[in-house]
Amino acid sequence: MLANSYAYYNITSINTTLILNTNQSAHVVEQFIIYISNTSISTYQQNKDAIGLTLSDWQKVLYSPNLEEHILGGSGHSFYNFELLPGPLITVPGGGYATMTMNYYVKNVTSIQNIAPRKFEYNFNTSVFNFEQGASGQILPSDVRLNFIIPKGAEVIGVYPLPDYPKPNFIGNYSNITEFSWYTGEPLSQFSFNYVITESPETEVLNYLQNTYINYGEWIYLIIAIGIIVSALYIYKKGKSS
Repeated sequence: MLANSYAYYNITSINTTLILNTNQSAHVVEQFIIYISNTSISTYQQNKDAIGLTLSDWQKVLYSPNLEEHILGGSGHSFYNFELLPGPLITVPGGGYATMTMNYYVKNVTSIQNIAPRKFEYNFNTSVFNFEQGASGQILPSDVRLNFIIPKGAEVIGVYPLPDYPKPNFIGNYSNITEFSWYTGEPLSQFSFNYVITESPETEVLNYLQNTYINYGEWIYLIIAIGIIVSALYIYKKGKSS
């Protein structure tokens, strides 16, 4: 049963991290730091210990529009493997703090273009953003930190606005860097993020075999079965003739 009578909660900061995958999906981890007044500590503990509370339930408890997914996948804004974890309370004078963590996965966060042999350009799809609306479009509020983690070996070729972390190296690029963060408040209407991944020959062969199996799996099984039958008949006939 939900408990929120006379409770006071306030989300003080949000940390949204996208772990970008090579299959155009992303693992999203969002952490919400929540201030809880002294009079609300018992109700928070009661709800935290309850079994089966959903995101909708917690939105009613906290009475906050900010407790939501800030990354919505393409194709109907779908996400999957959603998990919501309310953390333990850390008391301070006058109340306490707790971290609520969301884990989920979204599809179609990037588009891919083959620009050279074994070289692929990934372009971030800004339509997946679900942040606060400003006069010119979505904005990243000053109390929200946005983090991108790109695949190892990826090379960033374009980013706007420039991240607050890290700073570009002495020749003005981001070589050998996999994590980027924005946290000083940014308009997102012109946001862009592009990177290139060059596949190794081994990965290219493996991906080719995987795609061949996906597209022709049933035919491959049929060909193998026919080969086994032909071999068995050949061995049988050879045995009878000898």
